[in-house]
Amino acid sequence: MGHELKIFDTPQLAAEACGRAILDAAVTGRQARGLAALAFSGGSTPKIMFEWMAKQPFDWTNVHIFWVDERCVPPDDQQSNYRMTRLALLDTLGLPETQVHRIAGEIEPATAAAQYAEEITRIIPDAVFDVIQRGMGNDGHTASLFPGEPAVNDLSGITAALWVEKMKQYRVTLKRNVLEKARLTLNLVTGADKASPLLHVLQGPRDLLSYPAQISSPEMIWYLDPAAAESLHD
Repeated sequence: MGHELKIFDTPQLAAEACGRAILDAAVTGRQARGLAALAFSGGSTPKIMFEWMAKQPFDWTNVHIFWVDERCVPPDDQQSNYRMTRLALLDTLGLPETQVHRIAGEIEPATAAAQYAEEITRIIPDAVFDVIQRGMGNDGHTASLFPGEPAVNDLSGITAALWVEKMKQYRVTLKRNVLEKARLTLNLVTGADKASPLLHVLQGPRDLLSYPAQISSPEMIWYLDPAAAESLHD
């Protein structure tokens, strides 16, 4: 599957371009089936993207917001991906609660994963997102699928509750088959600490268990800054 690379001068510009692509994909999805389903990731660079998106003139009618993954913490916890998105984007937009589908990180992880899968299929029965915005950790993980995690090779189901030993916490994540079905995947990756894993992900042999960020969908675009792209070969 092809990967399109877009390199921007700064993380801010990469984040803004990714945000613009998300809004464009939302319009396309809404035209195609009457609603758009977006799944967001957490992290510092998406926060910049959300703050930019919050300022744009955009009709959010029938645009449904989901998350790629979540830490199993309450929604007001500093670690919560939902909390970050709410502060940077959702509080400004004032969307109806019916369009915002958070992962209930405060309840038992397996129950949260099951409830989230039900919520996804209630809105999009085929579990095909119009756009999934992903990131990549400096260890090559994406979503909450970390290197060595057996769930990387599990192609059943929609969500999983996983214990992440590296972080000493449970997380709920979309599973590989959902990531692979997305109509569009936008990978927002910035920073020098991402350069080495990005080289392996994009130009190394396919090894999903070692580099889960290699999980692909039919259309993938990478939004990078020069520091992240530094090790890539032409």
